Formats: sequence, structure tokens, C-alpha cells
Amino acid sequence: MFKVYTNAVEGYKGMEVPYSIVSKSEGCKNIAIILPGAGYTVQSPLLHFSTSVFLNKSFDVLQINYRYNDKLYDDFSMAEISEAIKVDVNTVIDEVFFHNSYENIYLIGKSLGTIPLGGVLNREDFSNAKAIWLTPLIQREDVLESLVGSKNKGLLFIGDQDPYYISERFEEVSKNPNVTAKLIPEVNHILEYNEKTLDSIDVLKRILGDIYHF
Repeated sequence: MFKVYTNAVEGYKGMEVPYSIVSKSEGCKNIAIILPGAGYTVQSPLLHFSTSVFLNKSFDVLQINYRYNDKLYDDFSMAEISEAIKVDVNTVIDEVFFHNSYENIYLIGKSLGTIPLGGVLNREDFSNAKAIWLTPLIQREDVLESLVGSKNKGLLFIGDQDPYYISERFEEVSKNPNVTAKLIPEVNHILEYNEKTLDSIDVLKRILGDIYHF
């Protein structure tokens, strides 16, 4: 059995940022931190099963459940959302790491959740962390620069039918020997085929297998 601990911090502009820690054992030294997308929550297939993968490997799993689709953020520009997610993610990590000590760290970011990944990896206590980039927003200069210059081991998945996929930028990222970049033909921004349900499940299984062995 596992335990779920839920709490919240005061984030950007005083907004509440909920988070959960799912744990199988006391005093665990391994943690996987999940940074979901705007609409692709921790309950969505890839992140739900990624949580299971890491729990089965005796990791704590920290799920940062920011809510940028909430009406409270309706007046925020994309630039302000980008600033908010960076502040909010680091604030939650500071809180969790103040109370717990971890030695083996993985970060899993999906879409919007890849915006703060580079900054987190630059933290001194994350120098040996591994990063899993699910459909990174490589059209953004900050995300592209984080991937191209990353010194952390990374694993990246993106589909060529993802509206944020740019072949030249993907090739640029692929040149970084620290990042294993995987392009999946015909899949979209949620790493699924548009009208092939069973084939989409096969893609999910392959990605989860790669994550398990990473």
C-alpha cells in the first residue's frame, strides 16, 4: 500500500498551488517529480502510469497540481503564466525538500510542465537529476536552450503531428549527447494517434517501458 500526503503552498502572486506526495515507505531517498500540462493532469494516461512506474521502483512521487486553467488565471498572459509556473514549481520543491532529503531525483514534465524544467535542473541539488521531457514546447527559446545545453541525462518524446514539433529544432536537440530524443511518427500532442485507439495504447506501453529503463 502507499500513502498520499496533500498540501499546498502560496505561489506566484499569492495563488494557492496544491501538491501531493505519493509514497510507499518512510525515509525514501528516491523521488520523481511530475510537472503536468495545462490540461494534461496527473490523472491522464502517461502521467498516471508514470506515477505507477516510479512507485513500483520504490520512489516517492511528487505531483505538482498547479491549476492554470482556473478562472483565477484568466487575465494572465502566456508570459505571466510562464513566470508563474517557474515560481510555483520551485516554491513547492523548496517546501518538500526542506522536510525531506532525496539523493536520486527524476523530473517528468509534460508540455507546459517543460517550461520550468531547465531552471530546476540548474539548481545545485539537481545536478545529478534525470529529466523526462514529454512533448516539450521546443518552439519556445527557453525550452530549446534548456534542452540543447542540458548537462543532465534526458529522455524526450514528441510526435511529428504535434503542433509544437519543429523538425529543425528537434534535430538541434538530438545533437546533445546527454538527451535521448525520440520522434514518434503520426502521433499528436498527447502522444496518441487521432483515430487508432489500440495503436495509441501500444505507443503508451513503449514510452512507459523506456521510462522504466531510463
